[in-house]
Amino acid sequence: MSAVRARAFLRSRWVEPPEDVEELDPARLAPGFRAAGVACGLKQDGGTDLGLLACDAEDVRSALLLTANAAAAAPVRVCRERCDAGAIRAAVVNSGNANAATGEQGYREALAMRNAAAEALGITAETVAVAETGVIGVPLRIDDVVGGIDEAAARLSPHAAGDFAAAIMTTDRAPKSCTVSAGGVTVSAQAKGAGMIEPRFATMLCFVQTDAQVAAAEPLLRDSVARSFERITVDGQLSTNDTVLLQATGGAQRPMPAGLLEAVLLQLALEVVADGEGATRVARIEVREAADGAEADRVARAIANSPLVKTALYGRDPNWGRIAQAAGAALAGEALADLGPESIDAAGLGGADAEAEISIALRRGAASGHVYFCDLNHEYVRINAEYTT
Repeated sequence: MSAVRARAFLRSRWVEPPEDVEELDPARLAPGFRAAGVACGLKQDGGTDLGLLACDAEDVRSALLLTANAAAAAPVRVCRERCDAGAIRAAVVNSGNANAATGEQGYREALAMRNAAAEALGITAETVAVAETGVIGVPLRIDDVVGGIDEAAARLSPHAAGDFAAAIMTTDRAPKSCTVSAGGVTVSAQAKGAGMIEPRFATMLCFVQTDAQVAAAEPLLRDSVARSFERITVDGQLSTNDTVLLQATGGAQRPMPAGLLEAVLLQLALEVVADGEGATRVARIEVREAADGAEADRVARAIANSPLVKTALYGRDPNWGRIAQAAGAALAGEALADLGPESIDAAGLGGADAEAEISIALRRGAASGHVYFCDLNHEYVRINAEYTT
């Protein structure tokens, strides 16, 4: 695989990849993987909307993290109940229809997607994950999807990561995809997400492939997700369809380098925030001197999801009073010292940086926490007001 411009992807000030990281052609998948993206007619604009991802290795270590939303979509239920999460060889994904709130018919159609992909690839159904994203509450046109699966299976290629990334987009402004290497290991990843974003367990849709040797895939993925996707919010809304899949073949015969997976996932998470349906700026709120980690997280999320703070970020208004209000609301009923400019650094709200830093010291203990978020403006309202009309 040919190298591309250094740090074209891992560019955020908050991302710290291994020193020997090299960014590769994002169109190519990690060795041992193939993908495809086709149009099967789910999107009104006729765009690419069906993705297929396959691992050529029979012995693959994998992990699935799924949404905590109680109204989980049919594909999430199928993954929970009918898939071997530790041995996933393939994933089939559609965009344009979330297949959520569609009852038992939706469940049967998610199973049909999984089974069609398994048959097309010649593998067992339990090793195929299924994911869907788009409008909630609309029946899935399963015949169109199955036809798309057959077409995608015929087009599988080791250099079609871009097509797969495009196939999983909904309101995303651009595909989110990368391929990087470090320590003799290659990692490729594709994600989608722009709205309905505040994960508490997994997030949006994200697919990660690697040739690293991974002894325990779920703990590795869970730890990396906790430090990346679980630290973001766009609008405080937990999706019905959030899915993260990690697949590792071990073909490189080397372990995952420390910090590599986290760096990839954090940059993808920040790409999601930056793409937050009209967003123009990203910010990191750090809460210091909290009573414990849970308190730091609660306050950070209250500030990050405050429409007043988010609009101040958009308007470049360093209004520290809005941060104080949100923190106090999160700690209603608790004893809290007076908050003022000596405790709150809101200068980043008013700065010119695309990535803004703000912070608050609660003076209640020694714990800290942070959340990444984006601004809120007219475009978010327009996109969501016109989403189904």
